Amino acid sequence: MSGDERFRLRLATAAILFSLALAVVILRFHRLSELPPGLYFDGGSNGLDALQVLQGEHRIFFPDKSNGREWLGIYLVALAVSFFGQTELAVRLPTAVCSAGTVFAVFWLGRLLFGHDDEAGRATPWRGLLVGGAAAGFLTVSLSQTVLGRTAFRIQLLPLLLTLGLALLWWAWNHRVRHTGAWWQGALAGACTGLVAYSYTPARFTPFLFIFFGLTFVVSIRSRYLADSPSKKGLGHSLSFIHAPQLRKELKWVAAFACPAVLVAAPLLVYFVLHPEQFLMRANQLWLFDPSRSQETPLETLWGNVWGYLLNFGFRGDQNWRHNYAGRPMLHPWEMCLFWLGAAMSVWRWQQRPSHRLLLIWLGVLILPAILAVDHTPPPNTVRIIGALPSVYLLIGVGLWESFRFLRDRFFPDSEAKGAISAAALVSCLVLVQGLVTFRAYFQEWAAAPELKEAYETIWTDLAHGLNEKQSTTDDVYLIGVISNYAWHHEASMHHSFEFLYTGDAPVRIIQATTMHNLAPKIESALAALEEFSTVHYVDWDNSLVGGNAHSDRLVSIILEKYGRYLESESHDGFQIHSYGDIDLSHPWTLYDHLEPMTVHYDGGISLHGFALGQGSGQLSLNQHFDLDGDRSWWAAMQWQTAPDLESVFSISLRLHDGEGGVVYQQDAVLENFETSPTNRWQAEEPVETLHFLAFPSDLSPGEYELRVVVYDFESQKPTVEIGVWEAEKTLTRMKVGELE
Repeated sequence: MSGDERFRLRLATAAILFSLALAVVILRFHRLSELPPGLYFDGGSNGLDALQVLQGEHRIFFPDKSNGREWLGIYLVALAVSFFGQTELAVRLPTAVCSAGTVFAVFWLGRLLFGHDDEAGRATPWRGLLVGGAAAGFLTVSLSQTVLGRTAFRIQLLPLLLTLGLALLWWAWNHRVRHTGAWWQGALAGACTGLVAYSYTPARFTPFLFIFFGLTFVVSIRSRYLADSPSKKGLGHSLSFIHAPQLRKELKWVAAFACPAVLVAAPLLVYFVLHPEQFLMRANQLWLFDPSRSQETPLETLWGNVWGYLLNFGFRGDQNWRHNYAGRPMLHPWEMCLFWLGAAMSVWRWQQRPSHRLLLIWLGVLILPAILAVDHTPPPNTVRIIGALPSVYLLIGVGLWESFRFLRDRFFPDSEAKGAISAAALVSCLVLVQGLVTFRAYFQEWAAAPELKEAYETIWTDLAHGLNEKQSTTDDVYLIGVISNYAWHHEASMHHSFEFLYTGDAPVRIIQATTMHNLAPKIESALAALEEFSTVHYVDWDNSLVGGNAHSDRLVSIILEKYGRYLESESHDGFQIHSYGDIDLSHPWTLYDHLEPMTVHYDGGISLHGFALGQGSGQLSLNQHFDLDGDRSWWAAMQWQTAPDLESVFSISLRLHDGEGGVVYQQDAVLENFETSPTNRWQAEEPVETLHFLAFPSDLSPGEYELRVVVYDFESQKPTVEIGVWEAEKTLTRMKVGELE
C-alpha cells in the first residue's frame, strides 16, 4: 500500500470515528437524566444492589431481585452511584456507555474480519472499513438500540464484551500468523471472553459459539489432510488427522485462549455448582418445552418463535415500549435488504471464508435464548437477542460490500476510487437520514407517548422525587397502598425504583390487604412497628393513571380518620397526600365493629351473609334516624359467599325507596372482592367482603325510607331471586330522615 493510500485510509477512518462519536453522544447521552421518563423496576433492582456493594456487601451473583443478576453490571452501577448519587442518571449511565462502546467494538471487529482476504491472504483495508463503518453506523442510529441503550438494563454488557472478545481473538489470530509466539494476545482475548459470563443470562450460550466455530476449523483441517493423503481414507486413517502437526499446533493456540477464559469465568461457575437452583432460576420461568408454559404445544410455540424472529429482521418489531417504539421493525427497508443479502452471501462463502462462518454461527447461537423462551407477548423480544445484534449489523455491512462490488464492476469498472467515493456517500446519506429520523422519533414522538407511563412505571419515580422535595422528618411516616396494576407486590414489599430513588428521612410502609376486613389491622400493624411518629401521610394514587381501586383509597382515609385526626391534603401530579395526626394505637383497629347477620340465598348460586352501614368513620345501627343536612357520603359493607363452579359475573343495585315505594336513589356496581376480581373468580364457599359508597341526595324529604338490594347477572341483566321468597329485591335496612331540632 502506498503512502498516499495509507493517508486516505487513515483520514477515512478518522472521519468515521468522529461521526460515530458525534452520533453516539447525541443518541445515547443527550438528556439521559430525563429520558426514559422513569426508572423501571429492574433498574431499581440494580440500584439497590449497587448500594449494598457500596456498603461493603460483595457478591459474585445477586439472586434476590429480578430473577438473579451477575455482578459486573451491578458494580458498574455502584461506581456511577458513587459519583452521581441515587439518581436515574447513575443507573442509566453504565448502560449508555456499554451501548456506545459496542458501536466502536463492532467497527473494530468489522475491520478485522474483512480487512484481509481469507483466500488470497492479501490486505483489503477498504473492504474492512466499509463493512465495519456501515455496521457501526447503522447500529448507532438504530431506533430500537437507542431505546435499549438508554434504558437501565445490564443487557448491553453482553454484545460489548462478546464483540471485544471476538475482535481480540481475531486480532491475536492474525498476529499469530505473522508473528509466532504472541500467546499473550490470545490470553487477553480469552480473559475478555471470560468476562462475558458476568454480563447477562443469555451469555451462557456463548461457549457454543466458540465450540461450533472451532469445529468448522477442525473439519476444514481434516478435509485438507485427507485431500493431501488420498490413500488415508479408511476409518483408522480418517481418525489419524487428529494427530496431524497442524492440528496439534492449533490446539496449543486454542488452549492459550480457552484457559484464561475459563479461569476468569471460574468463580461464577463454582458459585453455580454450589447453588445449582440459581443457575436455572430464570430459564425455569421461560423454558419453551415446559408444557405448562407453552399450553402443551411446545413445537407449535417453537415454530411461532422461529417465524416471529425471522420477521424481526425487517417485517415486525418488538411490541414492548421499553424495547422499541410502537412495534416498528428493527431494520429499515434498506437494512433489511442488505441483511438478507449479507446472510445469503455468507452461506454461499461458508467453506472458504471463516469470517462469514463466524457471523452466521454467532447469529444462530445467540438467537437461541429467545427462540427457546415463552413470552407473554408475541415475538420478537429484542432484549433476548441482544447478544446476536452485532452479527446482524455486520451482515448488513457484508451485504453493502457485495452490493458495492456489483455496482462498481458495472458502473465504475475503470475507477475504483469513484466507486468507493460513491459508496461512501450513499452510506453516509443513509446513516444521516436514519439518524435524523431516529432523533425525531425518540426525543419527540416516543418520549411524548402516553404508553411510557405504564411501561416505565413512572408513578414510582414521580413519587420518590415528590417525597424527596418535601420537608419530612423521622417523626413522619408515609403509607403507600398497593396498586392493582402492579401484581409483582409481595407482602410489605416496595417498588425497587422507589426504594433506590427515595432519600428522605421519613420511613415509608407499603399497605397490602387481601380483604376489606384485614386492611385496618394491616395499617395498625405497620404503624405499631415504628418506634415513634407523630404524623401519618397517606399516598392516594390518581386511579385514572394506575387503574387502582378508588374504594380502597377512601377506605384507608376512613380508617385513618377513625383512629386519628385529619390535618390536610396536598395535590401532586399523579397522586395526593392526606395527612393525619393524633393517631390512637391503644386498641385494635377495625373498619366496622360487626356485620349485621343476614342470610339470603339466591338461586343464581350466590348468598348474602352480612351487612354493615356507616357514615364517615362511624358504624351506624340499622334503622337509625339520620340528619338531612349532614354528610351524605355513606359506606356499606356486605359479606358474600359463592357456590362451586359459579360462572356468572354478578352485579348489585342498591336502591333507596321512599315511603310510597318510589326509587329516589340508585347505584349499580359489579361485585368485586378487594383485589378487584369478579364473582366468577372468587374462591368457592369462602366469605368475601365488598365495599360500596353511597351518596344519597341532599334534598330528601323527611320521612321513612328503605335501602334495598337487587343482585343480577352482569351480562344478561337478569336478576337472581331469593330462594323460598322468589323476589329479586331484598330490604337491607329502614331509615328515617327528619328535620334538624
